[in-house]
Amino acid sequence: MSAAPDLSSQIQSLANSPAEVSGDAGSVKQRPVSELIEADRYLASKAAIANPLKGLRFAKIKPPGSV
Repeated sequence: MSAAPDLSSQIQSLANSPAEVSGDAGSVKQRPVSELIEADRYLASKAAIANPLKGLRFAKIKPPGSV
C-alpha cells in the first residue's frame, strides 16, 4: 500500500490564499479548508490502520516484591 500524501503544505497555502477569484476569463472557487483538513485526517487514519502493530504494544508488567 502506498503512503498517504501529506496535505499539510497544501492546507497551509490554501489558508493563505483567497477562497474565490474572478476575472475576465471566468471565476475559480477552491474547496473549503475544512474539507481538506478532514481529508488529511482521513488519510492519516487509513495510514495508521495499514500497519496493524503500530498502535499496539505489549509489555510484561512485574510488580515489585513478586517472585
